[in-house]
Amino acid sequence: QVQPVESGRGLVQAGGSLRLSCAASGRSFSSYDMGWYRQAPGKEREIVAAISWSGGSTSYADSVKGRFTISRDNAKNTVYLQMNSLKPEDTAIYYCKANGRGVYWGRGTQVTVSS
Repeated sequence: QVQPVESGRGLVQAGGSLRLSCAASGRSFSSYDMGWYRQAPGKEREIVAAISWSGGSTSYADSVKGRFTISRDNAKNTVYLQMNSLKPEDTAIYYCKANGRGVYWGRGTQVTVSS
């Protein structure tokens, strides 16, 4: 079992950058695929990026390709989301999800991008 906890919330101007972190407790973190999701007001939760347990495979939503990068450090039980060239439409609560022997969600962290 793992428990993801997101950090890195912030308010940035359009064009700026922000890095989110997700630290997950539990000794089996390295066996979990991890993902970042987001939910904007009035919209459904959507996947932003995902990374395999080894870090060898990543995928991105079309809306963030070329701007966001997902990575992980299994020695630190942490997954990251580097967000560059932020747009107002990236404003949302960002959630971390662990998918493996069970599915576990973090509580989310707010990202606000001003125009």
